[in-house]
Amino acid sequence: MQTAMDLSVLNMLASSTTVRWLLVIAILALLVYQERHRVGWHSIGQEIIIVVSAFFLYFGVRGLTEGGVAIATAHAWDIVELEKRTGLWWEPDLQSLIADRQWLVNAVNWVYIWGHWPVIAVTAVWLYLHHPVMYSRTRDAFLVSGAIGLIVFALYPVAPPRLIDIGLMDTVTLHSNAYRYLQPPALVNQYAAMPSLHFGWNLLIGLMIFRCATNVAARIFGLVLPVLMFLAVVLSGNHFILDAVAGGALALGALGVVLWLNRARPATSKDTVSPAAPREVSR
Repeated sequence: MQTAMDLSVLNMLASSTTVRWLLVIAILALLVYQERHRVGWHSIGQEIIIVVSAFFLYFGVRGLTEGGVAIATAHAWDIVELEKRTGLWWEPDLQSLIADRQWLVNAVNWVYIWGHWPVIAVTAVWLYLHHPVMYSRTRDAFLVSGAIGLIVFALYPVAPPRLIDIGLMDTVTLHSNAYRYLQPPALVNQYAAMPSLHFGWNLLIGLMIFRCATNVAARIFGLVLPVLMFLAVVLSGNHFILDAVAGGALALGALGVVLWLNRARPATSKDTVSPAAPREVSR
């Protein structure tokens, strides 16, 4: 038994996915280390504690609030009917466009997997080091939308399209193992399709890249990223169109709440990440 577990761990460490993810973490850690004197270890440690605690709290609670299969499936069918009534029932037709083209399936999976947490992590570090005001707003918007999302997942569980009988394939499970390393099944609530924060959070990140970047290519990437992720969450069979719409609305609503609260607070307490971090002038 122990030998089998050891081999499983070795296989995971040897996988290209794990190596890539560890490389991303190493690069980010190096960037933060190089800026340690300007930012300060206290601020760095504080942000690490906040982000890591929120990450595990979110996925831990999300896993514990997994709804019943029957209820989640029934809610999924309700969304199907709503999309049909509103003319948004496009999922089968959209996935049929890529089903027989493996390179497109691989591209969708790549965007879904590597365009989410790795891009969020890289952008968060960049914002923290160079745009601390926008970093704090983005972080708080993530926390607010994540907290509301957990409540919705618990009260209104929804099965993803891939888990109900509508003829859609699960492209990620069928053609990739990478996502299982980036987001272990033990931390995943399969019936948390509505709202899609997978899209909503990428929308926030795209907006921040467009808002803060000065390079034209980077700003274009910020605009394209949410579009690609919207397509990826739908084409992969992981979310309905309405899931993505709700996720985007929730993320933007959370950002609006954060901006409103920042305006309501005294100017001396707004948007502080670190006493040593340079402040930005809002544009």
